[in-house]
Amino acid sequence: MYRLALSRKAELPEGSSTAELFRKGPHAIGKKLVEEAAESWMAARFESEAELSGELAQVLYYVAVMMAEKGISLEDVYRQL
Repeated sequence: MYRLALSRKAELPEGSSTAELFRKGPHAIGKKLVEEAAESWMAARFESEAELSGELAQVLYYVAVMMAEKGISLEDVYRQL
């Protein structure tokens, strides 16, 4: 996911919702990340494991997008764990 986010930032392909988020910057990316986190919370409470897995996948993806936006590597994150 991180490599995909990096490639979307580098290429900014037309029609890509991720590229559009990069064009709008960290505020837009953060709003998307918070939205997906809230949807994950609600899925954990009211939906199936499959639906929760999908929501969590989106959270992880938008975390990777924010990392790419701010130039934070996986190693940077791992050092904090």
